[in-house]
Amino acid sequence: MADPSGTGGHDPTRREFLKKGSAAAMGASLLGGSPGSSEARRKPGAPGPRDLQEGPGRSQDFQSRRPPPEERRFHSRAVEETISRVSKDIADPELAWLFGNCFPNTLDTTVDFGTVGGKPDTFVITGDIEAMWLRDSTAQVWPYLPLTPEDPELQQLIRGVIHRQTRCILIDPYANAFNKEAGESPWADDLTDMKPELHERKWEIDSLCYPIRLAYSYWRTTGDESAFDGEWREAMGLTLQTFREQQRKENRGPYKFQRVTGWQTDTVAGAGWGNPIRPVGLIVSIFRPSDDATIFPFLIPSNHFAVVSLLQLAEMIRDIRGEEAFAQECMALAQEVREALFAHGVVPHPVHGEVWAYEVDGFGNRHHMDDANIPSLLSLPYLGACAPDDPLYRRTRAFVLGPENPYYFQGESADGVGGPHVGLEMIWPLGITMRALTSNDDTEIARCLRLLKETHGGTGFMHESFHQDEPERFTREWFAWANTLFGELILKVHRERPQLLTSR
Repeated sequence: MADPSGTGGHDPTRREFLKKGSAAAMGASLLGGSPGSSEARRKPGAPGPRDLQEGPGRSQDFQSRRPPPEERRFHSRAVEETISRVSKDIADPELAWLFGNCFPNTLDTTVDFGTVGGKPDTFVITGDIEAMWLRDSTAQVWPYLPLTPEDPELQQLIRGVIHRQTRCILIDPYANAFNKEAGESPWADDLTDMKPELHERKWEIDSLCYPIRLAYSYWRTTGDESAFDGEWREAMGLTLQTFREQQRKENRGPYKFQRVTGWQTDTVAGAGWGNPIRPVGLIVSIFRPSDDATIFPFLIPSNHFAVVSLLQLAEMIRDIRGEEAFAQECMALAQEVREALFAHGVVPHPVHGEVWAYEVDGFGNRHHMDDANIPSLLSLPYLGACAPDDPLYRRTRAFVLGPENPYYFQGESADGVGGPHVGLEMIWPLGITMRALTSNDDTEIARCLRLLKETHGGTGFMHESFHQDEPERFTREWFAWANTLFGELILKVHRERPQLLTSR
Protein backbone atom coordinates (compact mmCIF):
# COMPACT_ATOMS: atom_id res chain seq x y z
CA MET A 1 0.00 0.00 0.00
CA ALA A 2 -0.11 0.83 -0.04
CA ASP A 3 -0.09 1.74 -1.93
CA PRO A 4 1.06 0.07 -1.30
CA SER A 5 0.97 0.38 2.20
CA GLY A 6 -0.40 0.23 0.60
CA THR A 7 -0.87 -2.40 0.19
CA GLY A 8 -1.87 0.39 -0.03
CA GLY A 9 -2.04 1.84 -3.53
CA HIS A 10 -2.09 -1.17 -5.82
CA ASP A 11 -5.33 -0.29 -7.54
CA PRO A 12 -5.34 -1.28 -11.22
CA THR A 13 -7.48 1.70 -12.18
CA ARG A 14 -5.15 4.08 -10.43
CA ARG A 15 -2.24 2.87 -12.45
CA GLU A 16 -3.44 4.50 -15.63
CA PHE A 17 -2.85 7.83 -13.96
CA LEU A 18 0.56 7.27 -12.39
CA LYS A 19 2.78 10.26 -12.63
CA LYS A 20 5.93 9.88 -14.69
CA GLY A 21 8.23 12.23 -12.83
CA SER A 22 11.92 11.80 -12.26
CA ALA A 23 11.61 9.43 -9.31
CA ALA A 24 9.34 7.07 -11.23
CA ALA A 25 11.57 7.19 -14.26
CA MET A 26 14.61 6.48 -12.15
CA GLY A 27 13.00 3.54 -10.40
CA ALA A 28 11.80 2.03 -13.66
CA SER A 29 15.17 2.41 -15.35
CA LEU A 30 16.93 0.77 -12.44
CA LEU A 31 14.62 -2.19 -12.66
CA GLY A 32 15.02 -2.73 -16.36
CA GLY A 33 11.85 -1.16 -17.73
CA SER A 34 10.66 2.09 -19.17
CA PRO A 35 8.48 4.40 -17.04
CA GLY A 36 5.38 3.19 -18.86
CA SER A 37 6.19 -0.51 -18.99
CA SER A 38 4.96 -1.66 -15.60
CA GLU A 39 1.53 -3.24 -15.28
CA ALA A 40 0.99 -0.64 -12.60
CA ARG A 41 0.52 1.88 -15.41
CA ARG A 42 -2.13 -0.04 -17.30
CA LYS A 43 -5.88 0.27 -17.33
CA PRO A 44 -7.86 -2.14 -15.16
CA GLY A 45 -8.68 -5.55 -16.47
CA ALA A 46 -8.38 -9.20 -15.65
CA PRO A 47 -4.74 -10.24 -15.33
CA GLY A 48 -3.33 -11.78 -18.47
CA PRO A 49 -0.10 -11.75 -20.45
CA ARG A 50 -0.70 -8.26 -21.83
CA ASP A 51 -1.39 -6.87 -18.35
CA LEU A 52 1.58 -8.39 -16.59
CA GLN A 53 5.20 -7.32 -16.57
CA GLU A 54 7.30 -9.98 -18.27
CA GLY A 55 10.42 -10.57 -16.20
CA PRO A 56 13.72 -11.56 -17.79
CA GLY A 57 13.97 -14.89 -16.00
CA ARG A 58 16.09 -15.63 -12.96
CA SER A 59 19.40 -13.84 -13.00
CA GLN A 60 22.64 -15.62 -12.19
CA ASP A 61 25.12 -12.73 -12.16
CA PHE A 62 23.90 -11.26 -8.85
CA GLN A 63 25.20 -7.79 -9.61
CA SER A 64 23.66 -5.17 -7.35
CA ARG A 65 20.42 -3.70 -8.67
CA ARG A 66 20.64 -0.65 -6.41
CA PRO A 67 21.04 2.82 -7.94
CA PRO A 68 24.58 4.22 -7.93
CA PRO A 69 25.45 5.81 -4.56
CA GLU A 70 25.22 9.33 -5.95
CA GLU A 71 21.62 8.69 -7.10
CA ARG A 72 20.32 7.23 -3.83
CA ARG A 73 17.76 9.37 -2.04
CA PHE A 74 19.14 8.82 1.48
CA HIS A 75 22.31 7.25 2.86
CA SER A 76 22.34 5.48 6.22
CA ARG A 77 25.60 4.21 7.63
CA ALA A 78 23.73 1.81 9.95
CA VAL A 79 21.73 0.35 7.07
CA GLU A 80 24.86 -0.17 4.95
CA GLU A 81 26.67 -1.84 7.85
CA THR A 82 23.66 -4.09 8.45
CA ILE A 83 23.56 -5.14 4.80
CA SER A 84 27.27 -6.00 4.88
CA ARG A 85 27.11 -7.85 8.21
CA VAL A 86 23.98 -9.89 7.49
CA SER A 87 24.90 -10.70 3.88
CA LYS A 88 28.13 -12.33 5.02
CA ASP A 89 26.06 -14.81 7.03
CA ILE A 90 23.76 -15.81 4.16
CA ALA A 91 25.15 -18.88 2.46
CA ASP A 92 22.86 -18.70 -0.56
CA PRO A 93 24.29 -16.01 -2.90
CA GLU A 94 20.92 -15.35 -4.53
CA LEU A 95 19.20 -14.81 -1.20
CA ALA A 96 22.01 -12.50 -0.08
CA TRP A 97 21.70 -10.60 -3.36
CA LEU A 98 17.95 -10.18 -2.88
CA PHE A 99 18.47 -8.88 0.65
CA GLY A 100 21.09 -6.39 -0.53
CA ASN A 101 18.74 -5.08 -3.20
CA CYS A 102 15.49 -5.06 -1.23
CA PHE A 103 16.31 -3.96 2.31
CA PRO A 104 17.56 -0.45 1.37
CA ASN A 105 15.05 0.07 -1.45
CA THR A 106 12.89 2.54 0.50
CA LEU A 107 15.88 4.72 1.34
CA ASP A 108 17.46 4.35 -2.09
CA THR A 109 14.44 5.30 -4.17
CA THR A 110 11.36 6.59 -2.29
CA VAL A 111 12.18 9.15 0.42
CA ASP A 112 12.29 12.93 0.11
CA PHE A 113 13.87 14.29 3.30
CA GLY A 114 13.90 17.95 4.29
CA THR A 115 12.35 20.36 6.76
CA VAL A 116 8.98 22.10 7.02
CA GLY A 117 8.40 24.78 9.63
CA GLY A 118 11.71 23.95 11.27
CA LYS A 119 10.79 20.29 11.75
CA PRO A 120 12.16 17.23 9.93
CA ASP A 121 9.84 16.28 7.09
CA THR A 122 9.94 13.03 5.12
CA PHE A 123 7.66 12.33 2.19
CA VAL A 124 7.66 8.66 1.19
CA ILE A 125 6.30 7.46 -2.15
CA THR A 126 5.28 3.83 -2.62
CA GLY A 127 7.53 3.25 -5.62
CA ASP A 128 5.90 3.59 -9.00
CA ILE A 129 3.14 5.80 -7.58
CA GLU A 130 4.29 9.27 -6.54
CA ALA A 131 2.01 9.62 -3.56
CA MET A 132 2.36 8.85 0.14
CA TRP A 133 0.09 6.30 1.76
CA LEU A 134 -0.10 6.48 5.57
CA ARG A 135 0.05 2.68 5.66
CA ASP A 136 2.91 2.16 3.25
CA SER A 137 5.06 4.97 4.56
CA THR A 138 5.05 3.38 8.02
CA ALA A 139 5.67 -0.12 6.69
CA GLN A 140 8.47 1.05 4.40
CA VAL A 141 10.57 2.59 7.18
CA TRP A 142 9.54 0.14 9.92
CA PRO A 143 12.52 -2.26 9.64
CA TYR A 144 14.96 0.63 10.05
CA LEU A 145 13.67 1.58 13.51
CA PRO A 146 16.02 -0.74 15.46
CA LEU A 147 18.98 0.98 13.78
CA THR A 148 18.05 4.53 14.83
CA PRO A 149 19.98 4.56 18.14
CA GLU A 150 23.23 4.18 16.19
CA ASP A 151 22.32 6.50 13.32
CA PRO A 152 21.08 9.98 14.30
CA GLU A 153 20.36 10.96 10.69
CA LEU A 154 18.18 7.88 10.19
CA GLN A 155 16.37 8.78 13.42
CA GLN A 156 15.70 12.25 12.01
CA LEU A 157 14.38 10.76 8.79
CA ILE A 158 11.84 8.62 10.65
CA ARG A 159 10.92 11.52 12.90
CA GLY A 160 10.23 13.37 9.65
CA VAL A 161 7.79 10.62 8.60
CA ILE A 162 5.93 11.09 11.90
CA HIS A 163 5.68 14.84 11.33
CA ARG A 164 4.47 14.37 7.74
CA GLN A 165 1.88 11.78 8.79
CA THR A 166 0.65 14.16 11.49
CA ARG A 167 0.15 16.90 8.90
CA CYS A 168 -1.68 14.46 6.62
CA ILE A 169 -4.12 13.40 9.33
CA LEU A 170 -4.86 17.03 10.12
CA ILE A 171 -5.65 17.66 6.44
CA ASP A 172 -8.15 14.79 6.33
CA PRO A 173 -8.35 11.77 8.67
CA TYR A 174 -10.47 9.91 6.10
CA ALA A 175 -7.86 10.01 3.33
CA ASN A 176 -5.49 7.15 2.65
CA ALA A 177 -3.00 8.81 0.29
CA PHE A 178 -1.54 12.29 -0.07
CA ASN A 179 0.34 14.44 -2.56
CA LYS A 180 3.62 16.02 -1.54
CA GLU A 181 2.13 19.46 -2.13
CA ALA A 182 -1.33 20.73 -2.94
CA GLY A 183 -2.02 20.00 -6.58
CA GLU A 184 -4.10 18.02 -9.01
CA SER A 185 -5.12 14.46 -8.20
CA PRO A 186 -6.10 11.88 -10.81
CA TRP A 187 -9.05 11.18 -8.52
CA ALA A 188 -10.26 14.78 -8.18
CA ASP A 189 -13.62 13.77 -9.66
CA ASP A 190 -14.35 11.11 -7.04
CA LEU A 191 -17.71 11.61 -5.37
CA THR A 192 -16.34 12.47 -1.95
CA ASP A 193 -14.88 15.53 -0.24
CA MET A 194 -11.61 15.78 -2.15
CA LYS A 195 -8.98 18.41 -1.30
CA PRO A 196 -5.95 19.57 -3.32
CA GLU A 197 -3.55 17.88 -0.89
CA LEU A 198 -5.16 14.46 -1.35
CA HIS A 199 -4.11 11.83 -3.83
CA GLU A 200 -7.00 9.57 -2.85
CA ARG A 201 -9.70 9.54 -0.17
CA LYS A 202 -10.51 5.96 0.69
CA TRP A 203 -11.42 5.44 4.35
CA GLU A 204 -9.40 2.55 5.76
CA ILE A 205 -9.06 2.00 9.51
CA ASP A 206 -5.43 1.01 9.17
CA SER A 207 -4.56 4.41 7.67
CA LEU A 208 -4.88 5.85 11.19
CA CYS A 209 -3.40 2.82 12.96
CA TYR A 210 -0.09 2.73 11.11
CA PRO A 211 0.98 6.26 12.19
CA ILE A 212 0.35 5.26 15.82
CA ARG A 213 2.35 2.06 15.30
CA LEU A 214 5.28 4.06 13.95
CA ALA A 215 5.10 6.78 16.61
CA TYR A 216 4.87 4.29 19.46
CA SER A 217 7.79 2.17 18.29
CA TYR A 218 9.89 5.26 17.52
CA TRP A 219 9.28 6.50 21.05
CA ARG A 220 10.01 3.14 22.67
CA THR A 221 13.17 2.67 20.58
CA THR A 222 14.69 6.15 20.83
CA GLY A 223 13.11 7.74 23.91
CA ASP A 224 12.69 10.87 21.79
CA GLU A 225 9.48 12.76 22.65
CA SER A 226 10.11 15.79 20.45
CA ALA A 227 7.80 14.60 17.65
CA PHE A 228 4.78 14.49 19.94
CA ASP A 229 3.94 18.17 20.04
CA GLY A 230 0.63 20.04 19.92
CA GLU A 231 0.01 19.20 16.26
CA TRP A 232 0.54 15.49 16.93
CA ARG A 233 -1.84 15.65 19.90
CA GLU A 234 -4.46 17.33 17.71
CA ALA A 235 -4.06 14.61 15.09
CA MET A 236 -4.49 11.91 17.73
CA GLY A 237 -7.67 13.59 18.95
CA LEU A 238 -8.94 13.57 15.39
CA THR A 239 -8.03 9.89 15.12
CA LEU A 240 -10.12 8.99 18.17
CA GLN A 241 -12.99 11.13 16.88
CA THR A 242 -12.89 9.40 13.49
CA PHE A 243 -12.93 5.93 15.02
CA ARG A 244 -15.97 6.91 17.06
CA GLU A 245 -17.75 8.44 14.08
CA GLN A 246 -17.27 5.21 12.16
CA GLN A 247 -18.84 3.11 14.88
CA ARG A 248 -21.99 4.73 13.41
CA LYS A 249 -23.98 4.49 16.60
CA GLU A 250 -26.17 7.54 15.96
CA ASN A 251 -25.80 8.17 12.23
CA ARG A 252 -23.69 7.17 9.24
CA GLY A 253 -21.06 9.80 9.94
CA PRO A 254 -19.63 12.37 7.52
CA TYR A 255 -17.81 10.06 5.10
CA LYS A 256 -19.04 8.56 1.85
CA PHE A 257 -17.28 7.65 -1.38
CA GLN A 258 -18.10 6.71 -4.96
CA ARG A 259 -16.04 6.53 -8.13
CA VAL A 260 -17.22 6.39 -11.72
CA THR A 261 -15.54 3.17 -12.80
CA GLY A 262 -16.18 -0.27 -14.23
CA TRP A 263 -13.90 -1.80 -11.58
CA GLN A 264 -16.37 -2.99 -8.94
CA THR A 265 -14.06 -3.01 -5.92
CA ASP A 266 -13.02 0.59 -6.65
CA THR A 267 -16.37 2.13 -5.74
CA VAL A 268 -18.75 1.74 -2.82
CA ALA A 269 -22.20 0.21 -2.52
CA GLY A 270 -25.12 1.87 -0.77
CA ALA A 271 -24.80 5.22 -2.54
CA GLY A 272 -21.30 5.60 -1.15
CA TRP A 273 -22.02 4.61 2.46
CA GLY A 274 -21.33 0.90 2.08
CA ASN A 275 -23.64 -2.03 2.72
CA PRO A 276 -25.82 -1.76 5.84
CA ILE A 277 -24.41 -2.45 9.29
CA ARG A 278 -25.97 -2.82 12.71
CA PRO A 279 -24.04 -0.74 15.27
CA VAL A 280 -22.42 -3.22 17.64
CA GLY A 281 -19.29 -1.36 18.76
CA LEU A 282 -17.04 -2.28 15.83
CA ILE A 283 -15.56 0.39 13.54
CA VAL A 284 -16.61 0.63 9.90
CA SER A 285 -13.84 0.44 7.28
CA ILE A 286 -15.24 1.23 3.85
CA PHE A 287 -12.01 0.02 2.22
CA ARG A 288 -9.54 -2.76 2.91
CA PRO A 289 -5.75 -2.24 3.12
CA SER A 290 -5.66 -3.34 -0.52
CA ASP A 291 -7.68 -0.19 -1.28
CA ASP A 292 -10.55 -2.49 -2.36
CA ALA A 293 -14.05 -1.77 -1.04
CA THR A 294 -15.29 -4.01 1.75
CA ILE A 295 -18.38 -6.16 1.27
CA PHE A 296 -19.42 -6.16 4.93
CA PRO A 297 -18.05 -2.93 6.42
CA PHE A 298 -16.79 -4.28 9.75
CA LEU A 299 -13.33 -5.42 8.63
CA ILE A 300 -12.11 -7.76 11.38
CA PRO A 301 -8.30 -7.56 10.95
CA SER A 302 -8.43 -3.76 10.90
CA ASN A 303 -10.58 -3.65 14.03
CA HIS A 304 -7.97 -5.81 15.76
CA PHE A 305 -5.32 -3.35 14.64
CA ALA A 306 -7.39 -0.47 16.05
CA VAL A 307 -7.48 -2.15 19.48
CA VAL A 308 -3.69 -2.49 19.53
CA SER A 309 -3.21 1.08 18.31
CA LEU A 310 -5.61 2.60 20.83
CA LEU A 311 -3.81 0.90 23.71
CA GLN A 312 -0.46 2.14 22.40
CA LEU A 313 -1.87 5.63 22.03
CA ALA A 314 -3.21 5.55 25.58
CA GLU A 315 0.26 4.68 26.89
CA MET A 316 1.89 7.48 24.92
CA ILE A 317 -0.67 10.10 25.89
CA ARG A 318 -0.37 9.17 29.55
CA ASP A 319 3.43 8.90 29.76
CA ILE A 320 4.46 11.69 27.37
CA ARG A 321 1.72 14.26 27.84
CA GLY A 322 0.26 13.31 31.21
CA GLU A 323 -3.32 13.30 29.92
CA GLU A 324 -5.03 10.61 31.94
CA ALA A 325 -8.54 11.47 30.75
CA PHE A 326 -7.67 11.09 27.07
CA ALA A 327 -5.78 7.86 27.82
CA GLN A 328 -8.87 6.48 29.53
CA GLU A 329 -10.99 7.37 26.48
CA CYS A 330 -8.61 5.43 24.24
CA MET A 331 -8.61 2.44 26.56
CA ALA A 332 -12.40 2.43 26.84
CA LEU A 333 -12.83 2.41 23.06
CA ALA A 334 -10.22 -0.33 22.73
CA GLN A 335 -12.10 -2.46 25.25
CA GLU A 336 -15.44 -1.84 23.52
CA VAL A 337 -14.06 -2.84 20.12
CA ARG A 338 -12.32 -5.90 21.56
CA GLU A 339 -15.52 -7.14 23.19
CA ALA A 340 -17.41 -6.58 19.94
CA LEU A 341 -14.76 -8.51 18.01
CA PHE A 342 -15.25 -11.59 20.14
CA ALA A 343 -19.04 -11.20 20.14
CA HIS A 344 -19.42 -10.76 16.37
CA GLY A 345 -16.13 -11.64 14.65
CA VAL A 346 -15.70 -15.21 15.88
CA VAL A 347 -17.85 -17.41 13.64
CA PRO A 348 -18.21 -21.12 12.84
CA HIS A 349 -16.58 -22.52 9.72
CA PRO A 350 -17.75 -25.89 8.34
CA VAL A 351 -14.19 -27.26 8.10
CA HIS A 352 -12.11 -25.39 10.68
CA GLY A 353 -14.56 -24.76 13.49
CA GLU A 354 -14.60 -21.36 15.18
CA VAL A 355 -12.40 -18.88 13.32
CA TRP A 356 -12.11 -15.14 12.80
CA ALA A 357 -14.27 -13.89 9.95
CA TYR A 358 -12.69 -11.45 7.52
CA GLU A 359 -15.71 -9.13 7.45
CA VAL A 360 -19.05 -8.98 9.26
CA ASP A 361 -22.02 -6.58 9.33
CA GLY A 362 -23.44 -6.95 12.84
CA PHE A 363 -26.56 -8.68 11.48
CA GLY A 364 -24.96 -12.12 11.55
CA ASN A 365 -23.61 -12.09 8.00
CA ARG A 366 -19.92 -12.78 7.49
CA HIS A 367 -17.35 -13.15 4.76
CA HIS A 368 -14.76 -15.95 4.90
CA MET A 369 -11.52 -15.00 3.10
CA ASP A 370 -8.18 -13.36 3.69
CA ASP A 371 -6.14 -10.90 1.64
CA ALA A 372 -2.35 -10.60 1.49
CA ASN A 373 -2.42 -6.90 2.32
CA ILE A 374 -1.74 -6.04 5.95
CA PRO A 375 -3.64 -5.94 8.29
CA SER A 376 -4.86 -9.41 7.42
CA LEU A 377 -6.04 -12.34 9.46
CA LEU A 378 -2.67 -13.99 8.84
CA SER A 379 -0.84 -10.94 10.22
CA LEU A 380 -2.61 -10.71 13.59
CA PRO A 381 0.41 -11.83 15.68
CA TYR A 382 2.72 -9.57 13.67
CA LEU A 383 0.53 -6.60 14.59
CA GLY A 384 0.43 -7.59 18.26
CA ALA A 385 -3.24 -8.58 18.25
CA CYS A 386 -2.68 -12.13 19.52
CA ALA A 387 0.00 -14.70 20.23
CA PRO A 388 1.18 -16.94 17.36
CA ASP A 389 0.06 -20.02 19.30
CA ASP A 390 -3.40 -18.69 20.17
CA PRO A 391 -5.82 -21.55 19.34
CA LEU A 392 -8.35 -19.29 17.61
CA TYR A 393 -5.59 -17.80 15.49
CA ARG A 394 -4.18 -21.25 14.67
CA ARG A 395 -7.56 -22.41 13.35
CA THR A 396 -7.95 -19.19 11.39
CA ARG A 397 -4.44 -19.55 10.01
CA ALA A 398 -5.21 -23.09 8.84
CA PHE A 399 -8.20 -21.69 6.97
CA VAL A 400 -6.22 -18.82 5.43
CA LEU A 401 -3.46 -21.13 4.18
CA GLY A 402 -5.74 -23.72 2.66
CA PRO A 403 -8.23 -24.33 -0.15
CA GLU A 404 -11.21 -22.98 1.80
CA ASN A 405 -9.77 -19.47 1.46
CA PRO A 406 -10.87 -18.37 -2.03
CA TYR A 407 -7.75 -16.21 -2.37
CA TYR A 408 -5.19 -18.88 -1.50
CA PHE A 409 -3.66 -19.94 -4.79
CA GLN A 410 -1.60 -23.04 -5.59
CA GLY A 411 0.29 -23.35 -8.84
CA GLU A 412 3.30 -24.93 -10.47
CA SER A 413 5.76 -22.36 -9.10
CA ALA A 414 4.37 -21.41 -5.71
CA ASP A 415 1.42 -21.27 -3.37
CA GLY A 416 0.31 -18.36 -1.25
CA VAL A 417 -2.29 -15.75 -0.40
CA GLY A 418 -3.40 -13.20 -2.99
CA GLY A 419 -6.57 -11.14 -3.11
CA PRO A 420 -9.18 -9.71 -5.45
CA HIS A 421 -7.12 -6.60 -6.19
CA VAL A 422 -5.23 -8.00 -9.17
CA GLY A 423 -7.35 -11.08 -9.70
CA LEU A 424 -7.18 -14.85 -9.46
CA GLU A 425 -4.03 -16.97 -9.60
CA MET A 426 -1.87 -14.01 -8.57
CA ILE A 427 0.19 -14.66 -5.43
CA TRP A 428 1.49 -11.74 -3.38
CA PRO A 429 5.03 -11.82 -1.92
CA LEU A 430 3.58 -9.85 1.01
CA GLY A 431 1.54 -12.93 1.87
CA ILE A 432 4.46 -15.34 1.65
CA THR A 433 6.64 -13.01 3.71
CA MET A 434 3.93 -12.59 6.34
CA ARG A 435 3.47 -16.35 6.54
CA ALA A 436 7.14 -16.65 7.49
CA LEU A 437 7.06 -13.67 9.88
CA THR A 438 4.19 -15.27 11.84
CA SER A 439 5.57 -18.82 11.86
CA ASN A 440 7.53 -20.63 14.56
CA ASP A 441 8.28 -23.60 12.31
CA ASP A 442 11.75 -23.76 10.76
CA THR A 443 10.59 -25.88 7.85
CA GLU A 444 7.77 -23.50 6.98
CA ILE A 445 10.03 -20.44 7.23
CA ALA A 446 12.73 -22.06 5.08
CA ARG A 447 10.13 -22.95 2.46
CA CYS A 448 8.85 -19.36 2.37
CA LEU A 449 12.40 -18.09 1.87
CA ARG A 450 12.85 -20.51 -1.01
CA LEU A 451 9.57 -19.44 -2.63
CA LEU A 452 10.51 -15.77 -2.38
CA LYS A 453 13.93 -16.50 -3.87
CA GLU A 454 12.46 -18.45 -6.77
CA THR A 455 9.69 -16.03 -7.75
CA HIS A 456 11.30 -12.60 -8.19
CA GLY A 457 11.25 -13.03 -11.93
CA GLY A 458 14.95 -12.32 -12.37
CA THR A 459 14.60 -8.72 -11.22
CA GLY A 460 16.23 -8.98 -7.80
CA PHE A 461 13.20 -7.36 -6.13
CA MET A 462 9.84 -8.36 -4.70
CA HIS A 463 6.68 -7.43 -6.59
CA GLU A 464 3.05 -6.74 -5.85
CA SER A 465 2.06 -10.15 -7.22
CA PHE A 466 3.18 -12.89 -9.60
CA HIS A 467 1.36 -15.61 -11.47
CA GLN A 468 1.18 -18.92 -9.64
CA ASP A 469 2.56 -20.82 -12.65
CA GLU A 470 4.84 -18.19 -14.20
CA PRO A 471 6.69 -15.91 -11.76
CA GLU A 472 8.09 -13.95 -14.70
CA ARG A 473 4.58 -12.54 -15.13
CA PHE A 474 4.24 -10.05 -12.29
CA THR A 475 2.68 -6.74 -11.31
CA ARG A 476 4.53 -3.67 -10.01
CA GLU A 477 8.26 -4.01 -10.46
CA TRP A 478 8.92 -1.08 -8.10
CA PHE A 479 6.94 -1.67 -4.91
CA ALA A 480 8.96 -0.62 -1.88
CA TRP A 481 6.72 -2.08 0.83
CA ALA A 482 7.20 -5.63 -0.46
CA ASN A 483 10.95 -5.07 -0.74
CA THR A 484 11.37 -3.68 2.76
CA LEU A 485 9.14 -6.34 4.35
CA PHE A 486 11.33 -9.00 2.75
CA GLY A 487 14.35 -7.28 4.30
CA GLU A 488 12.57 -7.31 7.65
CA LEU A 489 12.05 -11.06 7.33
CA ILE A 490 15.72 -11.70 6.60
CA LEU A 491 16.74 -9.66 9.65
CA LYS A 492 14.30 -11.57 11.87
CA VAL A 493 15.55 -14.93 10.63
CA HIS A 494 19.16 -13.80 11.02
CA ARG A 495 18.46 -12.78 14.62
CA GLU A 496 16.29 -15.72 15.70
CA ARG A 497 17.12 -18.62 13.35
CA PRO A 498 20.53 -17.93 11.80
CA GLN A 499 20.96 -21.59 10.88
CA LEU A 500 18.31 -21.16 8.18
CA LEU A 501 20.57 -18.65 6.44
CA THR A 502 24.00 -20.14 7.07
CA SER A 503 23.13 -23.55 5.60
CA ARG A 504 22.45 -24.03 1.89
